[in-house]
Amino acid sequence: MPDLMDDVVALAKRRGIAFQSSELYGGLRSSWDYGPLGVELRRNIRDAWWRATVQLRDDVVGLEAAVVMSPKVWEASGHVATFHDPLVECLACHQRFRADHLEPNEEGVTLCPNCGNRAFTEPRQFNMMLKTHLGPVEDDEAVTYLRPETAQGMFVDFAHVQTVARKKIPFGIAQIGKAFRNEITPGNFIFRTREFEQMEMEFFIEPDTDDTWFPFWVEQRVAWYTDLGVRPEKLRLRDHEPDELAHYAKAATDIEYEFPFGWQEIEGIANRTDYDLAAHQAASGEDLTYFDQEHERRFLPWVVEPAAGVDRALLTFLVDAYRVEEAPTAKGGTEKRTYLALHRDLAPIKAAVLPLSRNETLVPTAREAFDLVKGEWMCDFDDAGSIGRRYRRQDEVGTPYCVTVDFDSIEDRAVTVRDRDTMAQERVPMVNLVDHLKARL
Repeated sequence: MPDLMDDVVALAKRRGIAFQSSELYGGLRSSWDYGPLGVELRRNIRDAWWRATVQLRDDVVGLEAAVVMSPKVWEASGHVATFHDPLVECLACHQRFRADHLEPNEEGVTLCPNCGNRAFTEPRQFNMMLKTHLGPVEDDEAVTYLRPETAQGMFVDFAHVQTVARKKIPFGIAQIGKAFRNEITPGNFIFRTREFEQMEMEFFIEPDTDDTWFPFWVEQRVAWYTDLGVRPEKLRLRDHEPDELAHYAKAATDIEYEFPFGWQEIEGIANRTDYDLAAHQAASGEDLTYFDQEHERRFLPWVVEPAAGVDRALLTFLVDAYRVEEAPTAKGGTEKRTYLALHRDLAPIKAAVLPLSRNETLVPTAREAFDLVKGEWMCDFDDAGSIGRRYRRQDEVGTPYCVTVDFDSIEDRAVTVRDRDTMAQERVPMVNLVDHLKARL
């Protein structure tokens, strides 16, 4: 199983999906840049989440809050006082680790993952928020933070958004944006990083209706992954124990995926009750209650929060879609074929147009086919190398369809469409190409 992770990481780096940031200067630990294919895959993940969470619902609206907010927000929310991880240091190699990520071996002894030493300092609390300063003077009055979550923007803007959107409870506010956490032990490629992108939604409900809405959103969020092709047997739910709940949560359930490095959280659904709105109401002195006209009463809404990460979702989809199989060759033998069985909504490139050769009479016809499809989807034009090698290149990045233009295409104005998963080929008139792909994408 660890070999699978190595293979996926190697593919991601080789094909420019994700690679080390600042590599020119030796790189920065756990900091990653996304190349041309990674950018498209991330965009498709965000679009798929937005479509399911906002576009297809009439009870959720969007927001883009600022990354840098008043430090009073983080004081009121409890992040300044409680957003900590337990930090220990190995007394031999002086590497630092999260205490709750170190597990004892079969003999019940906890060893340093770096050097094998068994002696550590006592755990101390480490605040994970990244500090910065606003203005020309770096003093205590100028201290603020890069947001560790996108949620608080939706809480402090709740009353304004509810008014302008004219939404009645229950309704949600959704946001996609960057967040920053000074993780002690980032790692496993893009799984745990200090800079990441969240897809969060705060769903505001009547008090004590969480028994209905909490399981509803757990079910909805699991379905989002399976609808996009993730194998159900690779997913599981894990309820948080009372002693591991966040300071704001009454209950929480993680959606976990079985990675090569074990079962890990890819999304959390939390019952935040009215903790956040009550905290901001008390700290700001502003009334954040909701007026229920039908029953002529005011109340502070409770909140159910599904929170996912673009980066972890991307890694989940890559790992789950990675396939290696024996495929037939033109000479009657077999060879290993590596491909990504990505859902068509997620695939970075939807179709690739491949002229059989760079023949000067063939390329113009291939360009005609490319011009037909590029206005509909992100597409690729590839004329370098043998046709078999080009098929493999497109398979490797999950392109659902390859459109081959051969010498017959000049005369009969038809192209060959090849399916990524089955490798079946179908001859299609060029005039029908867009409709043919639309019916399948």
